Amino acid sequence: MVAGAWRRLHRLLPRTLRGRFVLIMITGVLSAQLASYAIWTAQARASRLEQLDELSRNVAYSVASTVRFFRSLPHDYRHIVLDQLRSMGGTRFFVSINDHRIPVEEIGQGSEQALVVGNFRRILGEELGIRDARVEFSRAETLRLLNNEVLLHDLPPRWGQHSLLMEPLSPPILVVQLALAPQEWLYVATLLPVPELFAGGRWLAGDRLFAVLIVLLTVVGLSWLGIRGVTRPLAKLAGAARQLGDDLDAPPLPERGPRETRETTRAFNRMQERIRAQVEERERLFAAISHDLKTPITRLRLRAEMLDDPHQRERFCASLDELDLLVKGALASVKGLDLHEAVVAVDVVALLEALAAELRLQGGEVVVTGTAAPLPAKPLALKRCLGNLLENAVFYGGRAEVRLADGPEALAITLRDHGPGIPEAQRERVFEPFVRLEPSRSRHTGGSGLGLGIARHIVRTQGGSLTLANHPEGGLVVRLSLPRRDGPGAR
Repeated sequence: MVAGAWRRLHRLLPRTLRGRFVLIMITGVLSAQLASYAIWTAQARASRLEQLDELSRNVAYSVASTVRFFRSLPHDYRHIVLDQLRSMGGTRFFVSINDHRIPVEEIGQGSEQALVVGNFRRILGEELGIRDARVEFSRAETLRLLNNEVLLHDLPPRWGQHSLLMEPLSPPILVVQLALAPQEWLYVATLLPVPELFAGGRWLAGDRLFAVLIVLLTVVGLSWLGIRGVTRPLAKLAGAARQLGDDLDAPPLPERGPRETRETTRAFNRMQERIRAQVEERERLFAAISHDLKTPITRLRLRAEMLDDPHQRERFCASLDELDLLVKGALASVKGLDLHEAVVAVDVVALLEALAAELRLQGGEVVVTGTAAPLPAKPLALKRCLGNLLENAVFYGGRAEVRLADGPEALAITLRDHGPGIPEAQRERVFEPFVRLEPSRSRHTGGSGLGLGIARHIVRTQGGSLTLANHPEGGLVVRLSLPRRDGPGAR
């Protein structure tokens, strides 16, 4: 299960190293921001609760003193004192004596409400012995006062708005109601100057979200520039590695970037130099072998012509012809696999038509259909590849049908002959050097068994593929896929 989840996660990751670095940076920055804000929020909440606890206890003691003062007044003087207070503009409390409990639209909730209510009930109980006081929170817009339950905003300003409103802020209003006697309720309302007391846990508020985005964009932008500078040499190195088989004479890559990148580039340049030296050494070796074998083969051919027995002379000359054919085939293989040719735009249709015209002069029949835009390739190598395939098709099947299907990513070429085909068990074996399914090696049939191997090698060096299959109606089908590149010599 864990392995399956890891594979699914791996498929979701970006394919490039640059993309994975950026994803790591985004994940790291977001994780750090979220962790820091979580810690900050917890600390701010603890500080807020501590401040609210102290504030609510102070207000509770003040309310207890106010209640004690009104309790001490004679009953007939209470309304007189209230009228005098309202005429003077009120105090920090709005106090009234009502004949019933005024209903309050409660807005308090959470731990803040529980803390304030708990402090008030505890202090009123300790100071006044009151256990059944109603402690509630209300908005200014819905607060009702006096026996007629008039709204706060409908009262004259001097009666209570100065003490219960704090424009433009709108802190909650704490309402305490307790029974003094039957049908006599003391109503005390006051402000708790905490504007967002019950605003809730707006953890990702607008200003915090803006700060997170600014930090994220800054870090990702700077990281992108740095990562781009680090991965650009790696991208060039990957491109050079893909084109290594096409152009061994390309200039060495500049050794820039971090130490690891420089060392990797330096190792790649040394590898390219060694491969180039080995290829040149192989060419010199084959050229020397060709030169050294020409003289003894010619000498043996002269001696064979001097034999008296015609039968022995013919057999001896046939063996020399076969040896000469093998030497020429090996040399042709070296030339066909030459890696020093430049990449240019090749008109594949014109190239196939030219090869078809040559084969028609030799009695073969080749039909070319389809169109294709110029293809960046090595012209002589591609000509040798297609020539080998067409010669095989004409030799074994008498005629060949070539179809081109162009696309933005690759050019597909299909060649079909009308010969005997190749058994499935032998399809990989025919690509090996000097392997021929046709048993004859006489000068009349020709061939050295190198054509298909050379053709596939040329296609692979250009990043393509070559496959064989038998046609349902008979004959061999050769499919080539030649990828398009950005341009000649592009890395």
